[in-house]
Amino acid sequence: MVSRPGTTIKGWVEGYQTRIAGGELGFVPALIGLVVIWIVCQSLNANFLSARNLSNLGVDIVGTGLIAAGIVFVLLVGEIDLSVGSVSGLGAALFAVLNVQQGVPEWLAFLSAALCGAAIGLVHGFFIAKVGVPAFVVTLAGLLAWNGLMLFVLGRSGTVNIDDEGMVAMLTSTYFEEVAAAYALAAVGTGLYFLGAWLDRRRRVAVGLPLRPLNEVLVRTGLLAAVAFAAAYVLNMFQGLPLALLILVVVLALMDFVVRRTGYGRRVLALGGGIEAARRVGVRVSTVRISVFVVSSTMASLGGLMLASRITSASQTSGSGTLLINAIAAAVIGGTSLYGGHGTPWSALLGMLVIQSVASGMALLGIQGSVQFMVTGGVLLAAVVVDSLSRRSQQVHGRA
Repeated sequence: MVSRPGTTIKGWVEGYQTRIAGGELGFVPALIGLVVIWIVCQSLNANFLSARNLSNLGVDIVGTGLIAAGIVFVLLVGEIDLSVGSVSGLGAALFAVLNVQQGVPEWLAFLSAALCGAAIGLVHGFFIAKVGVPAFVVTLAGLLAWNGLMLFVLGRSGTVNIDDEGMVAMLTSTYFEEVAAAYALAAVGTGLYFLGAWLDRRRRVAVGLPLRPLNEVLVRTGLLAAVAFAAAYVLNMFQGLPLALLILVVVLALMDFVVRRTGYGRRVLALGGGIEAARRVGVRVSTVRISVFVVSSTMASLGGLMLASRITSASQTSGSGTLLINAIAAAVIGGTSLYGGHGTPWSALLGMLVIQSVASGMALLGIQGSVQFMVTGGVLLAAVVVDSLSRRSQQVHGRA
């Protein structure tokens, strides 16, 4: 039998070292950065890694994390979306006004906000893909226009409080206190990962492609299980599994499946590798470009609803401040390339953990917000520098 590259642990290690040397760093820098941040913050304040703080951190990342997950799709094709903050605020405002002031049922108001986000993405995508206006200009215009529309929708009141016992408010205030819930999520997630890896090995064996050795699959599964069950243990020490965090994990898993396992995801990645090359292999470039902006704006609207759920209101400040910067930074810090073609929706989770860990640590230490902005800016710059150096290394090794 002819041996294939990577079918032994030694072969995989050598292949991994080659990929690192070639600039394919992936999520490794962000993971190292997160570990360092947690060690430093815990050494300065023993409450940082407490069950309460980590549980609150897990809920705090959900709204912006959903927005960042949508941005990942745009970055994968080498574009940018500067309107997500305003779109998230508009989604929250539309929901609040329809439900509270107009008496529309919550589920219908929620659906209307999501569809509004999708429609906005369709408009952005049309001007970008069909008319040829740069995404920077279109989405910058959207940032202004949708913010203005949000203010118009809210009217003179400026703030609309949503029902703190309603469906949307319960999204971030509900916890599954049963111990089995968190452990079940850890078990299901680990099992699905192993099943996916196992099926991928079988497909690769069938067509004679290089594959991961079984030992590596087992090690990866074991590490994932250790992290997942440790997280479940910590969550159960406080109030149990937060519904909001469960929603984020499920959404990211579905989006990751789309990117990695579907024809649409392969077309998105192909487009990020080069428009002309993608067109020559039959990718409908305009359709894919429009679709990623639809995904981005829809996720922005849903993220805005989660943020409104957290504070049980929508106001003139919804979607403003550092939301846009944090969402883009989360995607980039988590390992999604600004140059397109490289990244995963899980980047949003990892990047948001880094950003929110910095914010949480500084809040516990009583450090003023201005320092937090500087530190976050430094982390973002470091991520972009790593991305640029990685891109340059890939070009040198003929991988980009």
